[in-house]
Amino acid sequence: EQRRCLQYIAAQANRSHEGCPPSWDAVICWPHAVIGETVHRGCPAVFSLLKNNTGSVSRNCTSGGWSGAFPPYHIACSVDDDIPETEESYFATVKLIYTIGYSISLVVLVVAVLILLLFRKLRCARNFIHIQLFITFILKAVAVFIKDAALFSSDDTNHCTLSTFACKSSVVFCHYCVMANFFWLLVEALYLNSLLLSSFYHSRRCLWGFSLLGWGVPVLFIILWIGSRVYFEDTECWDINEDSPYWWIIKGPIVVSIAVNFMLFMNIIRILIQKLNPRLIQFNNSSQYRRLTKSTLLLIPLFGTHYMFFNFLPDYFSVNLRLCIELCMGSFQGLLVAILYCFLNQEVQKEVHMQWLRWQERSYGVVPPAAKCSQMDTPF
Repeated sequence: EQRRCLQYIAAQANRSHEGCPPSWDAVICWPHAVIGETVHRGCPAVFSLLKNNTGSVSRNCTSGGWSGAFPPYHIACSVDDDIPETEESYFATVKLIYTIGYSISLVVLVVAVLILLLFRKLRCARNFIHIQLFITFILKAVAVFIKDAALFSSDDTNHCTLSTFACKSSVVFCHYCVMANFFWLLVEALYLNSLLLSSFYHSRRCLWGFSLLGWGVPVLFIILWIGSRVYFEDTECWDINEDSPYWWIIKGPIVVSIAVNFMLFMNIIRILIQKLNPRLIQFNNSSQYRRLTKSTLLLIPLFGTHYMFFNFLPDYFSVNLRLCIELCMGSFQGLLVAILYCFLNQEVQKEVHMQWLRWQERSYGVVPPAAKCSQMDTPF
């Protein structure tokens, strides 16, 4: 209808008319009218899909131009655009949960990054990769807050009235942070596989390669997606990707990274089983089961294995359950990763403990012998 109306307006452009020119108001195409004339138009045919009865809308042509439509479209065309109360309550609850989750994760991740950066003995290749992953979780949380502020503003104006550039920028930044997060999860899996296979050589070149994969590859796909949206699908705020073939420029690499991560996860579990009992894998005591179970559960949040649950299902499959898992559970993933791989890391605990003893010694000059002789196990 819009395309047809714009063609009609273009055909009328060369004719000089007094009064109100033809126009498209995003709903109905209004023809030329003389001053004082009242034009009546039927509701768009698409409204009949929502309600069986259709009405009409009128506009007056005045000396100042077209008047507003009367009665309003949602009244004249019997369109109920309100979200059901139960569904609105559900969405509000989901938003509240993931807002709390990202807020807690953000604070804990910032503390974890500061700990790994401040203590010199904790600076190694493994913790370097952990820091990059923590930073992606931090950026992801910030991006979600920025995007929510841009798209779900609390005032009465529609988000399209915001600066279009700022709105699109928030969406692009959010997509980049999400992609970078998935790719650094992939880097963690590649690094751990290399360690277990004893084929990883600790060099700056390898770390630069990991950095290029984690930060650089998402930039390439984001640029391609931006170009496709600018030239082929420059609509609204770029926040709606339903039925868009260009969305696979971003979704495709994420799906591949999740699939590769899952295969690496299964390979690591296989290696752990072999290392737990080299003699043909026969578990004779419960401690071996516990060690394998603990290692498996620790790797799930680090590799993002839980994303496999909905990875290859269509977008419309169980939307409510998908929102709960991807938004609510996903918002706490950063918190879980920071706790498991920083605060519960025995190497980190030992270094923090030693710094605490040094501070006590500098402040009071006396350190309890029991504290000085305390030892902690070397981390796995």
